[in-house]
Amino acid sequence: MPETPAIRTEKLHKRFGELSAVEELNLEIPAGELFGLVGSDGAGKSTTLRMLTGIMDPTAGEVRVLGGDMRRADEALRSKIGYMSQRFGLYPDLTVQENLRFYADIQMIPRRGRDARIDELLEFGKLTPFRDRPAGKLSGGMKQKLGLACALVHRPRVLFLDEPTNGVDPVSRRDFWRILYGLLAEGVTVFVATAYLDEAERCGRVGLMHRGRLLACDTPRNLKRMVKGGVLELATPDPRHAVRVLSGAFPGGSVVLFGEKLHLFAADPGAAESKARSVLEAEGLEVAVRPVPPTLEDLLVSLLREQP
Repeated sequence: MPETPAIRTEKLHKRFGELSAVEELNLEIPAGELFGLVGSDGAGKSTTLRMLTGIMDPTAGEVRVLGGDMRRADEALRSKIGYMSQRFGLYPDLTVQENLRFYADIQMIPRRGRDARIDELLEFGKLTPFRDRPAGKLSGGMKQKLGLACALVHRPRVLFLDEPTNGVDPVSRRDFWRILYGLLAEGVTVFVATAYLDEAERCGRVGLMHRGRLLACDTPRNLKRMVKGGVLELATPDPRHAVRVLSGAFPGGSVVLFGEKLHLFAADPGAAESKARSVLEAEGLEVAVRPVPPTLEDLLVSLLREQP
């Protein structure tokens, strides 16, 4: 008999008046998976997480977590779920340790073993040296790790995270993902909503969301194989001028800035390279061109080009 998915949605839909925030969302996430839901602001990620955690009822469709219907979730089911929103409710005047004790009280963690659990989470998040510091005086990265520790205090089996590393420095982001991998090793199912495509590369599977719809869902490797044709990387002294010039020669969003370089999507990379060189050289711009493997960002750009 197949194992019940940790998270399952069927034709999940959410409307706010005339606005359709989530449309026909179908997901099935097995236990122990690290799943990433990726999309820009307004894609519907936060709305999806609120429905998955039972904070918000769907307009239509079904959402089940650990086999239970989240529209009728009881305390027994909710106690198995952890959720960290974009603005997790830390209390700035309480110390790191006091915040953890407060969330332990909310989750009705028994007094026996509570201090050991708090010590474990402090060590897990490298927060032990800061246990007596007020939360309001922590760095952004440490606040996020404290928020995660509070969401884990009751040992959830499924953890939902809404853009947990938004605005966090690179070192803290790396620490945060180290913690998530540690949770996976313990069998926790982790669902991360993020706008960072480089972070999505770390997930077992990724769903790409745009305007409430799921455009694609697969492993990062398989998703990148969906890019049609090839991708050329162009390096030029004036990339912003180059993208304006090339956009006229390659319409339809085929040329995008990628850091200080350009990415050109082409069904025939050889012909595209010759054309791009000719157009840029006519503008007096030197250019170095090389084919590159597609990234998830390349895929998302190519999928958005196909949207009406």
